[in-house]
Amino acid sequence: MSNPSRPMPHSVSVIENFADFYESWLTTQRGFLEQLLHVSQIADYKEERQLGLIKQVLAHYQLYHEEISKAAGEDVFRVFSAPWLTSYERTLLWISGFKPSIVFRLVDGAVKDLTPVQAASVEELKTDVKRKERDLAEAMASLQETVAAPPIVGLARRAGRLVDGEICEMENAIEELKIGMLGVFDGADSLRGTTMKRVMEILRTDQTLRLLTAATEFQQRIRQWGIQRDSQRPRTI
Repeated sequence: MSNPSRPMPHSVSVIENFADFYESWLTTQRGFLEQLLHVSQIADYKEERQLGLIKQVLAHYQLYHEEISKAAGEDVFRVFSAPWLTSYERTLLWISGFKPSIVFRLVDGAVKDLTPVQAASVEELKTDVKRKERDLAEAMASLQETVAAPPIVGLARRAGRLVDGEICEMENAIEELKIGMLGVFDGADSLRGTTMKRVMEILRTDQTLRLLTAATEFQQRIRQWGIQRDSQRPRTI
């Protein structure tokens, strides 16, 4: 798990511009989806070109992980609330992203030709990932219990009437919470990345292409569903 106290290398605010970044990132992702769908329809597509496309798609995902990590370093609380997502997308969040084990559902749907050895390796990996997810979920629950602890709740309720010592105590509590949330976020984001990497190590190149196509389609689909649902909700005055 990386050091949560990340120094900011530049003065430009990543978190303030993340909504624009994410929209631009999704637009580029749609272009990659078109390429993935095209390649998946060509049976004799050269493996070298398949690997080139896989490399580009993974680099695009890596860019997202780098930017969301910078954003979390600036304001982890806003990253957890994810205002750049639709309300539907936010219902699917697990520690500010997709649950790592969702990749196994995508494999089940997109890769129907696993060999017995591959299937066994995937199942073994799934067990390991599920265990790590439980550990992270417990760490997150522990943080939430800290926030709900009587001393913190009492200070929060008296926020407008705190004396100097209590203000310092409140600030220290918030800073400790921030550090804890950054640690859990880093662990979850790392698990998302390593899970996909380890799955791809099990799959053949053509199977990896199908998995990436399914993952990209899934993300684009829930984005569109979310936009549609939000547009249909009555506006509050």
